[in-house]
Amino acid sequence: MAKKESTFLTMVTTLFVITLVAAGLLGSVFALTKEPIRLAELKKKNEAIRVVVPGFDNEPSQEVQKVYVDGDTLYFYLARKGDEILGTAVETFTNEGFSGEFKLMVGFSPDGSIIDIAVIKHAETPGLGDKMERDKSDFSVQFTGKHPESFNLAVKKDRGDVDAITASTVTSRAYCDAVQRAYNALVESQN
Repeated sequence: MAKKESTFLTMVTTLFVITLVAAGLLGSVFALTKEPIRLAELKKKNEAIRVVVPGFDNEPSQEVQKVYVDGDTLYFYLARKGDEILGTAVETFTNEGFSGEFKLMVGFSPDGSIIDIAVIKHAETPGLGDKMERDKSDFSVQFTGKHPESFNLAVKKDRGDVDAITASTVTSRAYCDAVQRAYNALVESQN
């Protein structure tokens, strides 16, 4: 077999074909995984709604209301049992975390008290900031049953009522920020 001479044109053509094939494969993988990823995220949100406003019999993710706040969107999920409103789950966010943005689901009773809080997504430091998750510490328990009008959603270091996670004051402040944002938007949407 004769050796073919490398020219600029053959090198560019080869590189183009390889790039085209790689792009096609990457696009195919994206198309194949897009729907399963969306369904997994929806499942995680529905589980979070079930944790923060338990006992509903409707499909809150079908009755979503979007509110644009602080450069992002908050999502309100109305939870009902029959005709009775059990509460509202608010998917909220903060950009103040140690590792940037994280998202929470906060459940509010009809009177505005916090039913429960679940972490949806974060990139906080393992062993420190990730202690905001219920299965890693009792940090979130202190919010249960509290009303943001009488419970100051700030860490004690900032003259608030929240005991910060040890060595994770930034994460604790951000958590409070997300909960306060959810409450403020809930009050605003009801007026």
